[in-house]
Amino acid sequence: MNNSVSNTARLIGAGLRALLVLTVICGVLYPLAVTGIAQALFDNKANGSEIKDESGRVVGSSLIGQSYNLPKQNPDDSEEAAEPDLKWFQPRPSNGLGSNSVNQQYSLVLSGATNKAGDNPDLVKLVEDAKAAVIADNSTATYKVEPSDVPADAVTSSGSGLDPNISPEYAKIQVHRVAEQNGLDVQQVEKLVAKYTTGRTLGFMGEPRVNVLELNTALKALTKS
Repeated sequence: MNNSVSNTARLIGAGLRALLVLTVICGVLYPLAVTGIAQALFDNKANGSEIKDESGRVVGSSLIGQSYNLPKQNPDDSEEAAEPDLKWFQPRPSNGLGSNSVNQQYSLVLSGATNKAGDNPDLVKLVEDAKAAVIADNSTATYKVEPSDVPADAVTSSGSGLDPNISPEYAKIQVHRVAEQNGLDVQQVEKLVAKYTTGRTLGFMGEPRVNVLELNTALKALTKS
């Protein structure tokens, strides 16, 4: 009987010691080591890939898209469609899940795709309307956007609806409109787009892209200079 109690106590003690050691290693030392390495070697990515303006103020993350719309005439009207602020480069459409119908107390950012088939009439109409809007918004007195110039990402949302990037082709057709709206030379804006265009990862993965938040942050600085 005494041996049984002694063995049980020894096993419980060994288990508690193992629990204590593993808690310290896995719950304290390992997280501290990973956090330290991340902060030392990848501090920007570890802190959310933050983008800062010329004053050092954080304006967002390079991983999450933002909208650039004019204020609503009636902020309480959930049915009122937001109109794009044409001074800025516009991101991809973010139809996604649509407006927040679950919790009206808060203005939530919803992420998701439409999940509609390519031949769905509603999706076809969304794309056609978006294409017409892109052509109308980006055509100026000296520059005409042709239907064949509109890339797919200008009229379709990504899977999340929060894509931070657009294609160089979509940025290109916005250059003249942005230059006109901000009183800038077209060449200035073209150079800005070229500066913030990123090529394929390792030269072969993905597609060339332009981060809209980075581009608009630089555009804001340019208009102030």
